[in-house]
Amino acid sequence: MNPETEISSDDKVRLPFLMVQDELRQVEATLRDQVRAFDPGVEPYISYICDTAGKRIRPALAALVGGATGGVTKDHLLLGTILELIHMATLVHDDIIDGAATRRQVPTANAKWGEGTAVLLGDALFSHALMLSTEFDDLTLSREIAKASREVCQGEILQTQRRFDLTLTQADYFHIIEMKTGALFAAATDLSAYLSGVPNDVRTALREFGMQLGTAYQIYDDCLDLVGTEEEFGKTLRTDLEKGKLTLPMLYLLEDASDSQRDKLLKRIIDQEALDLPVLVGIADYEGAIDRSLDYSRGLLDQAKLGLSNLAPSDYRDALSGILSYTRGLIGSLRA
Repeated sequence: MNPETEISSDDKVRLPFLMVQDELRQVEATLRDQVRAFDPGVEPYISYICDTAGKRIRPALAALVGGATGGVTKDHLLLGTILELIHMATLVHDDIIDGAATRRQVPTANAKWGEGTAVLLGDALFSHALMLSTEFDDLTLSREIAKASREVCQGEILQTQRRFDLTLTQADYFHIIEMKTGALFAAATDLSAYLSGVPNDVRTALREFGMQLGTAYQIYDDCLDLVGTEEEFGKTLRTDLEKGKLTLPMLYLLEDASDSQRDKLLKRIIDQEALDLPVLVGIADYEGAIDRSLDYSRGLLDQAKLGLSNLAPSDYRDALSGILSYTRGLIGSLRA
């Protein structure tokens, strides 16, 4: 990128990703190719999901780590493509579980075609990603990708299983989100480093970087579900409370509440009554719980930055650090 080129306000938000914009275009092209690999009767459904997916953070991480550890290869981009397909599959299944009607300001697959079709579309994306992983010559990569996929699914199962569960601890919560979100972030950074043949200590540090970044992002997303607006963020919110998911803000709220406040909250949870924001405002100090959760997320980002110290100075390392700053900016944009 020409340093003299004027950068728009939108580009400033996406600046860490601009370092690998050409690589991400290649990932997009590969995703379109993969869409065409499906039966013509299924292809339009898969294409719709691909077009409404997110920021391509996982492919960006795979490419940036590749660049920071010797150079981006076609295998780094293949890894990013596979992880993005898995991520899209999880989004489809998440929306079904949450009953979400919109994502990125368009109808979700379940809202558009019904839950039955949406389940099968998520399954199709999962299976196609795992099939694509067999293109690596090294079986270790296929195994690790399959393992990360299993972790994501197990995390979702555990979270669904523990709805309205008053015995859920903070340790349980972190275990779940490390599986459901952190696993794919960690796979992107870890396996990209593995492809580059870096020493084990560097690989381990980069895996931790990905895990901490992904966990921090999930905490932010859990806070967003409470205090964000659907108009601004373009997706269905308040689903965690409605579905009885005890995320970190709720766990902090229960921890800090007075006895009478806690009794009121626990009664609603035991009776599986919907917990919405007006209810929380009327019962306890939810603002303190949000602020405390966001502070924890910031602390994870500080830890993640330490993992970059094993990398030689480069623009790619700076871009990885920039993703931490980008995430910190998202966290700072939330107000309880």
